[in-house]
Amino acid sequence: MSPPPSILIIGLGELGTAILHSLLSHPARPPTTQISLLRRPSSLTSPSPETTHLASLGITFEPGDFVHDPLPQLTTTFSKYHTVIQASGFGLPPGTQSRVSEAVLNAGVKRYFPWQFGLDYPAIGKGSDQDLFDEMLAVREMLAAQDKTGWTVVSTGLFMSFLVYEKGFGVVDLERRRVTALGGWEDEVTVTEVGDIGRVVAELVYVPDGTEDKVVYVAGDTVSYGEVAEVLERVYGGEWRREVLSGDAAAEEARRKPGDGMAKYRSVFAAGKGTAWEVERTVNYERGMKMVGLEEYVRRMKK
Repeated sequence: MSPPPSILIIGLGELGTAILHSLLSHPARPPTTQISLLRRPSSLTSPSPETTHLASLGITFEPGDFVHDPLPQLTTTFSKYHTVIQASGFGLPPGTQSRVSEAVLNAGVKRYFPWQFGLDYPAIGKGSDQDLFDEMLAVREMLAAQDKTGWTVVSTGLFMSFLVYEKGFGVVDLERRRVTALGGWEDEVTVTEVGDIGRVVAELVYVPDGTEDKVVYVAGDTVSYGEVAEVLERVYGGEWRREVLSGDAAAEEARRKPGDGMAKYRSVFAAGKGTAWEVERTVNYERGMKMVGLEEYVRRMKK
């Protein structure tokens, strides 16, 4: 597969920014490849310092709103690009990822990286307590049912920042020096630092080599909750309180709080399916890409 002549990134949050900079700096990037960002028209009328800086790097801006633009309009927008990367996935209305994927397929985009930067959703299965995951499965079915747009699903596990610094997730509470195991202390979770996710995506964009039309796995680290607690004790010192949220207790919490998205996440993780995989089966391991481990990440963020 030849390098893409044009790439559109949707989203400039934590992940989108990491992907953008990795695409810009990757040694295999052809000088002729144009990288663009989808931006709301309102954000382009009065450019921010960030927008001005990105423009100075050669980034162009495509006006559009992937949440609110009608499907035909999104289709027209996407049809201008060879590769589309959906890098925005948190806090969106239900159905957004399906609609974006439908527009991509209707547009005849040559290659697509959907928002699947998370768990092994087929292993979790339909009907889990986190109902958003059913949409992830629907997108995969949509992609697999056609053969005009090439696609790559990148399963990354949790973002490391989410595991350690998202207090609402309920695993690590730095203020109270508490670690909660979801399921049990031997249960494992795969985590990847967001900058490393960006590096892997850029690698697969420019050097696909057998990753077309398939799911690939990425991991910075796969650790048990017991190991998470040990890392925090080594880095921060002192005593840490350890608690366990069993699978049954997490499922009951999700039933009692149907509107609590974090409770739904905890229930899925406490069930222990599709939340971890061996580093040795990842594309970054196969390609010899050095990744940030959990302890290195925590020490780096503590400074």
